[in-house]
Amino acid sequence: MTPAPISKLLNSVIFELGIRVALTCPFWLSGLTKLFNWAAAIGEMNHFGLSPAAPLAAGIILLQLGGSIAIILGRQVWLAAVALGVFTAVATLTAHAYWTFPEAERAAQSNIFFEHVAIIAGLALVAILSEKTSRRI
Repeated sequence: MTPAPISKLLNSVIFELGIRVALTCPFWLSGLTKLFNWAAAIGEMNHFGLSPAAPLAAGIILLQLGGSIAIILGRQVWLAAVALGVFTAVATLTAHAYWTFPEAERAAQSNIFFEHVAIIAGLALVAILSEKTSRRI
């Protein structure tokens, strides 16, 4: 049985909101960084050979910020989680395929790769829990 103080914390709307903000932190930080440094966003698209760079950067910003807001507010969480999860999987395979890196960089890229896998799992969990509780912030 869960101790009463822990149960109270886990059932707290404020705690849940904080967890949703924390889970989406990488996405809204990245989206805001791209939004306020457009040249860097375009440079990132070009670095990975993504074209046309401007529309793709704009779409990624919308996905990162819109998905984050949806998860934070508890609106269409399943859709936002799937979209951010698929985006994260594609981006991770594109930028952090650790097995393609030289030996000196492989360990660091492997850590980043599996951190992204954990983020995808967190997105899946928030979608599962949201579906079960249908709680909106």
